[in-house]
Amino acid sequence: MRFELIDQVLERSPERVVAIKNVTSAEEYLADHFPGFPVLPGVMMLETLAQAGRALVAGRNDGGPDAPLVVGEVRNIRYSNMVRPGESLKVEVTLRKRDEKGYEFEGVGSVGDKVAVQGRFRLTPLSPPWK
Repeated sequence: MRFELIDQVLERSPERVVAIKNVTSAEEYLADHFPGFPVLPGVMMLETLAQAGRALVAGRNDGGPDAPLVVGEVRNIRYSNMVRPGESLKVEVTLRKRDEKGYEFEGVGSVGDKVAVQGRFRLTPLSPPWK
């Protein structure tokens, strides 16, 4: 199963992207997280940041990898507020650096003026298991 979480890219520059994830009650995983009090799981907030990071570096001509990018490292992730159905998680992801290991980002996800998730993460090229 593949989750496409980014609903709209609002801004994009070579170093920064701003995107929206609209949370609706129709999303299957909300039925179990938590019954009677649905909230966007933290891992989905992190995946929204990662998908925004992939959108930021897609099509760059910087000698980046041809392999799919996966989350290789997560640091200092903090969850501050819940995101409920009917709300929009606005994510802003900034490219901190690119090196031989992949891309390092800093991201913040907010609902209105309240931060829901923030931290740093790295996207690294997926290596085939047979190498």
